[in-house]
Amino acid sequence: MPGFIGEEIEPVFKEEPELEKKTGVPDGFKWRGREYAVTRVIKEWHEYDHPRPGGGWDAGRPPFGARAPMRRGSWGVGKDFYRVMTDDGRLVDIYYDRRPKGRKKGRWVILRELGGTGAGRGSSKT
Repeated sequence: MPGFIGEEIEPVFKEEPELEKKTGVPDGFKWRGREYAVTRVIKEWHEYDHPRPGGGWDAGRPPFGARAPMRRGSWGVGKDFYRVMTDDGRLVDIYYDRRPKGRKKGRWVILRELGGTGAGRGSSKT
């Protein structure tokens, strides 16, 4: 069923990525005991948010011109998002969180299911 998921997944790569912090879209992923192949990348986008001390929407944020040289693309900064179609027809958003909390490596997450021909055909658990 389409909607928010927010669960960690294990990426599957035919060839190991050259850069650990910039892996690109995986060839597939393992989730809830099943492996899904990525058959098509629909969209790709990136968020390079920076921590803002003190909370609030704009607290601690530097002026616009000063933000550009900040650690864009550096380890531990941002998320790489991919909207993909799986081999069973599901349309899902997955992302690589480059901001590992308490770990050395980033993590992959299935954010949400948007529908598709495979959506709602029962559990993906095997």
